[in-house]
Amino acid sequence: MTNYELFYSRLQKDLSTRRENNLYRETRLSPEGLIDLSSNDYLQLRTHPAVLEGARKATETYGAGSGASPLLTGFKPCHQALLDKILAWKSKKFGMLFNTGFMANQAVFSHLPQKNDLILADRLIHHSIAQTLNHSKVRFKRYLHLDLEHLERELKKTQYDTVFVVTESIFSMDGDYPDLKHLAKLKEKYGFVWILDEAHGVGVYGASGAGLAEEMGVGSMVDVMIGTLGKALGSMGAYVISDRSEIIEFLTNTAGEYIFSTFLCPSAAGAAHSAIDLVIADSDKRHSLREKSLVLRQALVKMGYNLIESDSQIIPIVLNDAGQALRMSDYFYDEGIQIGAIRFPTVPKGKERLRLSLHSAISTEQISIILKLFQKWKSKT
Repeated sequence: MTNYELFYSRLQKDLSTRRENNLYRETRLSPEGLIDLSSNDYLQLRTHPAVLEGARKATETYGAGSGASPLLTGFKPCHQALLDKILAWKSKKFGMLFNTGFMANQAVFSHLPQKNDLILADRLIHHSIAQTLNHSKVRFKRYLHLDLEHLERELKKTQYDTVFVVTESIFSMDGDYPDLKHLAKLKEKYGFVWILDEAHGVGVYGASGAGLAEEMGVGSMVDVMIGTLGKALGSMGAYVISDRSEIIEFLTNTAGEYIFSTFLCPSAAGAAHSAIDLVIADSDKRHSLREKSLVLRQALVKMGYNLIESDSQIIPIVLNDAGQALRMSDYFYDEGIQIGAIRFPTVPKGKERLRLSLHSAISTEQISIILKLFQKWKSKT
């Protein structure tokens, strides 16, 4: 076998193994008309007329693309306007935009921690953070998920130049969240640099929808806050904000993810700008979303499904079997409902699940249909 043939043989073997273990992934067209319980468009703003109008105006004014990296001519007035709105909304002083949340996390964790530092990260941090840390020369440890007593034990042992503590607010696959007030007290006691990923909290939590840090009143304690524009805000892109100018200036000067990428398209900035106004103005929508989550959770628990306790819009049903997760996902798809089957490495082996991602437009009638199908599946197994 030639080296050329060996390469393709290796790929084929890997793909075959993935299929055998129910871990094979493929991109599938999402047809219209399904009840969508897979997206992160929690407030259904992606198609809101005001959001579309914001995207249209920005496109007509500044073009379809930004045309350059942000340090050349890619940073347009629409980007500045969006950044100013985010900073006012989140009560932070300095910030920068990125093309994706993955890039934002990669930039923060590739450049801020140095070789004599320590990163303490929740065990279930997002892949974008974990991948970066796994390739980093900086020492890091994972503390048990949401276990702040374990975190404090680790903090007591540290002897490093700087200690970073990182957690998500709403965890993307479990739908639960840490006690941010307790974390704020630990920060006061131990003086670590606190990095909070608010990707899934924005739009759903807080008096103005600014996120879980707002709801728990600890936003001023967070050193670096990361969030996305592509979930509840219905657009695309991300931001990194802080009360310290040094953090933003340092990333602007060191993060290749920012320096060498053609910048966020104007339409995304315009859409997100309009979406923030809608989020701030409509607290009823997020309250209703969380109420619907509680109704669905209580009914599924009563049926005997294994759920992770929370009140968030993300409802994971833990099945512990990749094959069953795929079969159930296909079953619901055939019934007109799109629910994601979550498998390794997105979640640990043995923790495979269905992940229901609720949105504000789901109706009482649709919830009833969904619950009847879950009851039907339960009666078959």
